[in-house]
Amino acid sequence: MLILENLKEINDVIKDLAEFIQRDETVKPDFEEYIKTLGQNNVNFQSACFTYIFERNLNNKSILMLYLENTKSLSADVKKIVKALMKSISSIYEIKRVFQNGFELNNIINEKTYNVVSLVKMATFRGIGAGQYVVARIFKFEEAYYLLEISGVLPATRRDDALRYSVAKIIQNPELVYLDNPQKQKEIEKEIKVIYDKFVDFFGTDEVVTTNKFADDLIGAFNDFSEGGEKVDIKDKIQTPEVYKFFNVSEFNNSYENFLENSLGGFSSHKETYDVGIIFDKELGLYAVPFYETFNKIIENSDNVENAKECVEFFLNNDKFSANIIKRIADKHDNFMDVVNKLLGTNYTFDELLETFKSRYLENKIFSSTTVLYKSKAFSKTLGIIEEDIEKPDLHGIDLSKVGRNDLCPCGSGKKFKKCCGANL
Repeated sequence: MLILENLKEINDVIKDLAEFIQRDETVKPDFEEYIKTLGQNNVNFQSACFTYIFERNLNNKSILMLYLENTKSLSADVKKIVKALMKSISSIYEIKRVFQNGFELNNIINEKTYNVVSLVKMATFRGIGAGQYVVARIFKFEEAYYLLEISGVLPATRRDDALRYSVAKIIQNPELVYLDNPQKQKEIEKEIKVIYDKFVDFFGTDEVVTTNKFADDLIGAFNDFSEGGEKVDIKDKIQTPEVYKFFNVSEFNNSYENFLENSLGGFSSHKETYDVGIIFDKELGLYAVPFYETFNKIIENSDNVENAKECVEFFLNNDKFSANIIKRIADKHDNFMDVVNKLLGTNYTFDELLETFKSRYLENKIFSSTTVLYKSKAFSKTLGIIEEDIEKPDLHGIDLSKVGRNDLCPCGSGKKFKKCCGANL
């Protein structure tokens, strides 16, 4: 097809998708409830439709998949377009150039530049120009990229906010860093292989459990070793809580505005004491998993652990815990499914459990957020922003040559000198 023909075909499919969510007997009630939760008076209906179509799951299926299953007599071309839409890329982009029929966009999450054709007249985007940042969704069809929507615009002066938003997106969906960028994926896979061997060398195993009070110290000690430092004694940092129990940790519910700054405080900033599993998955990378050993204790004897059911639900419903984490725990206990089914009041097989709660990880290769963040330029730049915002004391008169590289930085940041003011010395 020619691009002009594609535009008509794609727009026809988008129009029918919008009608589908308002007519299908399965989808319609959910969509109406979704609109109600947004507030009828404060919602852009078109934008809400796009968000619902591309991000909503119903009965463990995407809306696009339900459209394919529930709509009769779809042509081969329409099915091809819908399958392409399933691979759409929602991200934040810097506008490099404006064309008569679209934009040159740099995806600041996957670090790739796209020339995209707009599905609507460019007059719709009057006032949007080079240097600005847009929250947009694009997709590839017939070797061309198309702009589905722009849902937000930031001026060039708000670069910091664009970077912060990018990191928030990465935390939520780490695969965005390498989606449609196979070279980036290969870089991450290569890094994981190298770091895995270093992790096992340092800890003597691919998982270690301690309390949240010492988890940051252990991760920091490993990071230093991984970067070429010496192996240090960590025995005093491996401790267990007095009692294994599950409870809500309020700091895990950070709002977008402060999530990054709070997360930099690490586990040790949390007031409650709980166990943390530091795990290096050979396939997906480094995880720091709160209540990891608590989950294991539940499988051993759920009667001895307070809030056992809530802990199991926490692991199954939390999208940050991969299917591999669940498999790791299940592999240790022959009675895993018996205990889980008893607590949940269900009758799942293990495969059904993963399909129900971790299908995203079964369908895609999703590296851990921790692993992906440190291969992200957006994250590195964001850390620089936060450090620039911190007021540091005047170091005038301090002889920095006498500060050890592993000593705490005299600026008071709490970081080691080599990772702070001594980084460029």
